Amino acid sequence: MVVIEEPVHDPHAASHWEQHHPHPNVTVFRPHTPCAAWGFADAQLPYLHRLTERLVQEAPLQRGLVWMYTPMALPLIDVFEPEVIIFDCMDELSAFDLAPPQLVEREHQLFTRADLVFTGGPSLYRVKKHRHPNVHLFPSSVDAAHFRQALDGLPEPADQVLLPRPRLGFFGVLDERLDRPLLAHLTAAHPDWQVVLIGPVVKIDPALLPQAPNLHYLGQRSYEMLPAYLAGWDICLLPFARNAATQFISPTKTLEYMAAERPIVSTSITDVREPYGDIVYLGDTPEAFVAACERALASSQEERAQRAEKMHAVLKHTSWDATVAAMQRLIEVVRQRRPASVSAAVDDRLWHVPGCNRLE
Repeated sequence: MVVIEEPVHDPHAASHWEQHHPHPNVTVFRPHTPCAAWGFADAQLPYLHRLTERLVQEAPLQRGLVWMYTPMALPLIDVFEPEVIIFDCMDELSAFDLAPPQLVEREHQLFTRADLVFTGGPSLYRVKKHRHPNVHLFPSSVDAAHFRQALDGLPEPADQVLLPRPRLGFFGVLDERLDRPLLAHLTAAHPDWQVVLIGPVVKIDPALLPQAPNLHYLGQRSYEMLPAYLAGWDICLLPFARNAATQFISPTKTLEYMAAERPIVSTSITDVREPYGDIVYLGDTPEAFVAACERALASSQEERAQRAEKMHAVLKHTSWDATVAAMQRLIEVVRQRRPASVSAAVDDRLWHVPGCNRLE
């Protein structure tokens, strides 16, 4: 498997690939270019075209499956001569802040060219299912064993262990989807609560984030470290704003929180409220969100046990292995429908061109 990441701005060097091997049979190529434009913007394309052409010349990368996470990378895929194109539609990217104007048209083109479309949540599936004859719903799953480590008494990280209790935590990207007024109200309403936020700040000015003595921005942490942070949280938060960027999100972290069996408090995001409204405490306004946190913290052992049982029932029916197996079956159907001469040319190589991923 080859993964092509989004470009890195490198003003002091010629365009080049950074290459590493995070797992057996997985090679990650990260392009470095002198262009400062974000993502697969048009200004990046001349540099990326040359780099991908060089990549194909130096390695036999043609005639594989091309797995797209962002329509903005569509102009690059022809160099691979793809036989099967998969669009893994994880978000309504055009609703995000700073979304390029070309995104809507490129998504239309990708729907036209794709052989298979996956969507990352029920609400997104409902708006995309009529745009392609082969659209399938695959909500994010969870590595339950990994996050269940939070129940095993893991030693807490040094930057959290000395914080007083109770602790309310969130991990994920801090961007326009974060409800900043809600967070400000939460920390002001209960100065005795410690609110821990883990993740990079993206697309928003860090100076605009609320500040308080009991609000702790710990920055990005590795996937491997997250259970140790979860182990020290009394409440897990989904403090999403209700805006265009969150209308169709289906947060992977919901199930990750469930695996740690922590009470969860969320705003009423559709893909949280509809499937998990009897598990997650909900509150949309700052006042209602604080009240939901108060209820969660004050909940009895009996109530916690009942919610934990419901969490177990949810996790029992999902796994990344099951998701991959179901996706593979659909891919095989596409391949079997192709003429024999074409199918024979398609090997098992898989090229990802990501803009986001299912483990975010």
